[in-house]
Amino acid sequence: VIGVVIGKTDVRSFPDRKNIGSERYTFSFTIRDSPTYFINVTSWGREEYIRALSESFRVGDCVTIENPLVQSKEAEREEKFNPITPSCYKLLLSENHSVVKTSSCYEMDTKLLSLLHLPVKDPQDYYSLGDITANGQSLDGRILNVLAAVMSVSQ
Repeated sequence: VIGVVIGKTDVRSFPDRKNIGSERYTFSFTIRDSPTYFINVTSWGREEYIRALSESFRVGDCVTIENPLVQSKEAEREEKFNPITPSCYKLLLSENHSVVKTSSCYEMDTKLLSLLHLPVKDPQDYYSLGDITANGQSLDGRILNVLAAVMSVSQ
């Protein structure tokens, strides 16, 4: 699978249920290879493997994923922590079988770069910050998609 990384989580750790006293590490990212299709990728493993893999690329890089495990996603559980994707599958990376290679999008396909700036949601499914400010009380308790731009960053 070849695509541009459009999102990425931080590395997290969880107690390992099989090996009491040790931890398993994970992180996820989302890749896109067309305006319509993108998929979530998750990797679990030893701390050294997960940290090295996470540090090997960033959002905006093009990656080639070899030998991922294709799994059906559990929609309710998966989409609490990852972007909602149009696919009913997810990719799982294994330390022993999978390989992630990074390369310049210019080397691979400049069309991939244009995918980085496309929204992952339907353009009719957003609230503006003005809508939220004006209608805040009636939106209380609802989950909303927000489309906003960062104008500046300061201390």
